Amino acid sequence: MSYTALYRKYRPLNFEDVRGQEHIVTTIKNQIRTGRIGHAYLFCGTRGTGKTTVAKIFAKAVNCEQPQDGSPCGECPACKAIAAGNSMNVIEIDAASNNGVDNIREIREEVTYAPTEGRYRVYIIDEVHMLSIGAFNALLKTLEEPPSYVIFILATTEAHKIPVTILSRCQRYDFHRISVNTIAKRLQKLIELEEAQAEEKAVRYIAKSADGAMRDALSLLDQCMAFYMGQKLTYEHVLEVLGAVDTGRFSSMLRAVTGKDITGAMRLMEQLVAEGRDLGQFVNDYTWYMRNLLLLQSSDDMEDVLDMSVENMALLKEECQMISGAQLIRDIRIFSELSSQIRYSSQKRILIEIAIIKLCRPEMEQDQETVLARLEQVEHQVSHQFRDEIASQVSLQLKQQMRQGAIQWQDTAPQQSAEPEEAVNPVLPVAVPEDIRAAVKNWPSIVSAMPGMIRMFMQRAHLSLAGDSGLLIVLDDAIGAEMLSGEEHRQEIADIISKTMGKEIQVQIRVNDTGHAFEEAFVDLKEAIHMEIEYEEEDM
Repeated sequence: MSYTALYRKYRPLNFEDVRGQEHIVTTIKNQIRTGRIGHAYLFCGTRGTGKTTVAKIFAKAVNCEQPQDGSPCGECPACKAIAAGNSMNVIEIDAASNNGVDNIREIREEVTYAPTEGRYRVYIIDEVHMLSIGAFNALLKTLEEPPSYVIFILATTEAHKIPVTILSRCQRYDFHRISVNTIAKRLQKLIELEEAQAEEKAVRYIAKSADGAMRDALSLLDQCMAFYMGQKLTYEHVLEVLGAVDTGRFSSMLRAVTGKDITGAMRLMEQLVAEGRDLGQFVNDYTWYMRNLLLLQSSDDMEDVLDMSVENMALLKEECQMISGAQLIRDIRIFSELSSQIRYSSQKRILIEIAIIKLCRPEMEQDQETVLARLEQVEHQVSHQFRDEIASQVSLQLKQQMRQGAIQWQDTAPQQSAEPEEAVNPVLPVAVPEDIRAAVKNWPSIVSAMPGMIRMFMQRAHLSLAGDSGLLIVLDDAIGAEMLSGEEHRQEIADIISKTMGKEIQVQIRVNDTGHAFEEAFVDLKEAIHMEIEYEEEDM
């Protein structure tokens, strides 16, 4: 007899066996019990959360000869035929491979005939978002006025791709990601049914790795049990099969980074590579490890949110004292960007090693976030060494240097007193260049030609001069300035301006980090040419 995969062998046969979707199961059972059955349902949710399973149980329940509290009995001929896939009343369609108009026209022709046995003919269309526009239009009429004996169940992982006209004719049910505890309990029960053994820690790691999908959890369990057939499944076994990394390695990496021990961090990477660990999984898991540290550092009541043992929680609390919040945010950003970079890279190890060196040597980067992290570190060191007025003077001097765009620290002796910085009164130019003047006058039409997100930021931007003949775009929002000053977006903005004006205009973008209002620190071109810029209101 051929082997049956666990996720097929233990697929729920009635509503009581479905886990993690009680809000949907209860509603559907009540509808079946009271006879308030709709003609079209839309099941949405991520993979492996039970959409197709619930659809099949629903199809059995509405055709069951002896339903029990809204759930199918599983013993009558109708239930057995549907479970075996032999029923003419339940038609499953894969929209990924049957997405044309002709496929839907066949359904429209079939629904004109009442079922020869049973009460309802149920059409389960999986991955319905894959249907073509023509197919959706062909389905629309049938959904609008279906025969009383027809039920449509549409399943999809991407509900946003389904036309509104279809959505408005369906009862929508959103399947949630299943919790780690629920998946772990289900796995433990199935392990007992398989007469196998597994450590609780191993089961919970598999449940966590499934990312809310019961089917994925069963597939991972199947894989681990097959590799260690006849043995007790341990936490180390699961890590080895899945190519994952133990939490202790993350702790060692964090301590190497905070201690700026590049050699130690590289040795740890060498061990991971030699053991055949999945480097992509390491990046994702280490990012989550730093995320847990940040959450624990941000609040005292995070023990219930973080799902981990008492020993690991104590270790995290100890490591929270070793690293600042600003550095954690910077490190999470670097590894989050790394996660997308290595996905299709053939040099994963090199990219990871470069990222680790960045973590150990923040002075290698010159962006504002890194400078702030370095400034916080310097302030922390200075405050411990000098607990008098000198500490505040050094901090003020460094902040002023950063605000003025000076990245490297200056070896300058602190002054005895620091006067508050006075506002700078910018000098208006004798004459604004004609090209710049024309660009300012046409600014609303220039902004309207830009794509959505860029347009939103540009509507809030201030206009000034860059040198003698360039246009300086100043934003008060640091996030917007960072995004727009990227080479791709900056060039796109320059191209739109040049195309609109018919001339090439040099464009610079920066954030107003002077500590003063824009009008106090820059030449305001609106005032210089005596005009007001107004934008037409539009839906964003």
